[in-house]
Amino acid sequence: MTEKDLDTRFQEAVDIASNMTQASLPQDVQLRLYAYYKQATSGMIENTYSPNFDLRNAFKTNAWMQISHLSIDEAKLLYIEAIQSLANQK
Repeated sequence: MTEKDLDTRFQEAVDIASNMTQASLPQDVQLRLYAYYKQATSGMIENTYSPNFDLRNAFKTNAWMQISHLSIDEAKLLYIEAIQSLANQK
């Protein structure tokens, strides 16, 4: 698989996800998708200290930190797989 193929498939998964409602997904699934997306688009998490750091952001940051060992390509693949699985359930 070429890099373009992976990027194209990732963008298609992002497009599918943008049509999903948050209310239709359990919170743990939302956090997993968020973490995969952030790792796939930003890479390793940076210093996250913020004076406005709230509990919601703490959960998001924790989810991202848990998968920070993944490469960008691995995160893209896992995101694609998760979105395809969710799309097939509907």
